[in-house]
Amino acid sequence: MENNLIEEMEERLRQAMLNSDIAVLDDLIADDLVWTMHTGFVSNKEHDLEAHRSGIFRFTKLDIRDRQIHSFSQDCVVVVLKADIEGTLNDQVFSEVYRFTRVWLQRNHRWQIVAGHVSQIVPL
Repeated sequence: MENNLIEEMEERLRQAMLNSDIAVLDDLIADDLVWTMHTGFVSNKEHDLEAHRSGIFRFTKLDIRDRQIHSFSQDCVVVVLKADIEGTLNDQVFSEVYRFTRVWLQRNHRWQIVAGHVSQIVPL
């Protein structure tokens, strides 16, 4: 498994999040996604897509740094990264730094995100 492929998919995901591109998000996110939000809420694919579709989430900045890609098998990769994010959530402007963990799994020759977690990084 080449890290370049996962890097390309991560960039497709970043662009889709910035543009609320539902078609690309639908392609990259597994139907059985399990995602834990920074609030502790456990989300799924439909909840994520609906947040973009309805405009609840609008990202204006999504800058990635400190990305680490860990291959655990030919079919399972974990990505950890830090993201500087700006946008609106429920019409409230926000600008925060988050740490993401994403699990990419290849099934039927297709890579998708099956699980993940996001935590807000709070300055000490």
